[in-house]
Amino acid sequence: MKTYFRLLSFAKPIEKYAIPYVIFTVITVVFGTLNLALLAPLLQVLFKGSGTDIDGSDIVITKPESAFDLPEWFTYYADRMYTQFGAYDALKYVCIGIIISVFISNLFRYFSQRVMENFRINTLLNLRRVVFDSVMDKHLGFFSNQRKGDIMSKVSSDVQVVQYSVTGTLQVIFKEPLQLIAYVFMLFAISAKLTLFSLMVIPISAFIISRIVKTLKAQAIEGQKSYSNMISYLDEALSGVRIIKAFNASDFVKHRFHNENSYYAKIMRRMVRRQQLGSPVSELLGVVMVAIILLYGGHLVLTGQGELKASEFIAYIALFSQVMRPAKALTDSFANIHHGIAAGERVLQLIDEKNEVVDKENAIAVTSFESAIEFDQVHFAYDDTKEVLSDINIEVKKGQTVALVGPSGGGKSTLVDLIPRFMDVTQGAVYFDGKDLRDLKQDSLRNLIGVVNQESILFNDTVFNNIAFANQSATIEEVVAAAKIANAHEFIEKLSNGYDTNIGDRGTKLSGGQKQRLCIARAVLKNPPIMLLDEATSALDTESERLVQDSLYKLMENRTTVVIAHRLSTIQNADKIIVIDGGRVVEQGTHLELISRHGLYKRLIDMQQFVDA
Repeated sequence: MKTYFRLLSFAKPIEKYAIPYVIFTVITVVFGTLNLALLAPLLQVLFKGSGTDIDGSDIVITKPESAFDLPEWFTYYADRMYTQFGAYDALKYVCIGIIISVFISNLFRYFSQRVMENFRINTLLNLRRVVFDSVMDKHLGFFSNQRKGDIMSKVSSDVQVVQYSVTGTLQVIFKEPLQLIAYVFMLFAISAKLTLFSLMVIPISAFIISRIVKTLKAQAIEGQKSYSNMISYLDEALSGVRIIKAFNASDFVKHRFHNENSYYAKIMRRMVRRQQLGSPVSELLGVVMVAIILLYGGHLVLTGQGELKASEFIAYIALFSQVMRPAKALTDSFANIHHGIAAGERVLQLIDEKNEVVDKENAIAVTSFESAIEFDQVHFAYDDTKEVLSDINIEVKKGQTVALVGPSGGGKSTLVDLIPRFMDVTQGAVYFDGKDLRDLKQDSLRNLIGVVNQESILFNDTVFNNIAFANQSATIEEVVAAAKIANAHEFIEKLSNGYDTNIGDRGTKLSGGQKQRLCIARAVLKNPPIMLLDEATSALDTESERLVQDSLYKLMENRTTVVIAHRLSTIQNADKIIVIDGGRVVEQGTHLELISRHGLYKRLIDMQQFVDA
């Protein structure tokens, strides 16, 4: 129940929906019950008055003693109309009363359903907003341990299940019990003895249904996990379709997806089998009870042993047959809630996932970069596993170009990711102008940093919007100027719609070099004092690399730049070259200084010259 009420908290302000829903539902239930209760006076008229004896004696009209004896009051007024207006006119007035009651009941049922739909949509809106914001606020380390398909499943499918299961159950939990109480009240008003006898079915039905739906929650959790696996396989297949076809791995990918799909279908079949079993079982029990009551009550009426009149007994049977409808709805809701709670727990688990990179309450906003970035005895590890960085002590002064080189997997990219505080160090500290990064506001820090990654990250949008991603107010002139610096303007002009050309999902309509140049243009447009370039020219051909490198050299003037490069020829003019191997700084100095030491850097230079030759 804790999970259920927490999920409902996303519907705030609940009172905006709860108050009108309660009012509309009460009116619906009252008049919905009267619709059936009015059968008694209708039948009374058809039977020519409750006072008509078998031998045809005159009608005797007696005013009810109790103000709460509704069936007797209905009978009283039906008899009065019968004696005053005649049978046909009395029947006409009773029919008009039934029509009015049905109209009011359905009108307010419509109003209550509209309120509930707005409530459901508002819950979905708030929940999906919170989930997405929570995902976007997570530190980068979180995504290295999560399957993208699992996250997508929680944001889309699981939230949808919560919407229709949990909020739908709220509707049933209030309306159906209220309707059930109204029906039972009328049944007791007609015949307390018969009602007490008939209610014996409820505990029997509840016990049987609880046994049927007992394992639904565990199956729902298992089903959601299987569905998230399918989404992951689908995402991987779409992202890697080129590699899949190149290695003739289509059959393997199909087989993996189909196996998971079959397993998911198997779980769903088991769940549906149990869910659907509850409804017919409760309905069967209800029909059996109606039949028993029909026999028992009919015997009382036919033998004259009870106080029930024939018209009241028929109305009683009609009312009791409707008692099973809200009971059935409650049964179905009880089965569905397990599915919703299971999905809700997965969604809340994602929301509750601790974000390890958060701003302190008294975090400082920085507006400029003045002196240096310092790594002081920095250690870093993902999830307390083997350290990726160990005892890093380096300084990047303002205006310097610092290059990071070394074998792949040495920790260069991780070190660069610490500067914009994508992750926090596990030991030591990174200082920005003498201030610990953990004391600064993340947004203000990142406003001073431009990033170009090794992988070209682009969006399914126009060229203009991709370049202007970090500066939504940029003009076309500013975007073109940035594209020219990145040597991208020429190929953009040749596209079908120029800067308004859509580049497809992840830029699939462009070549690798073109995508990288758009990423460089995006960083250029931001015009930050600090640039982080992770293999920024790795996807460019020789000619484009030379042109872009020349542009980047101009861009680096009077800026602080940290460059990761495997093509060591591009960073020989760096102010400082830091060689990282196995997460440690093994050498640092200028190009000539490192060459003269005949260490790892010299070996890397010799190996690359040999390969290029």
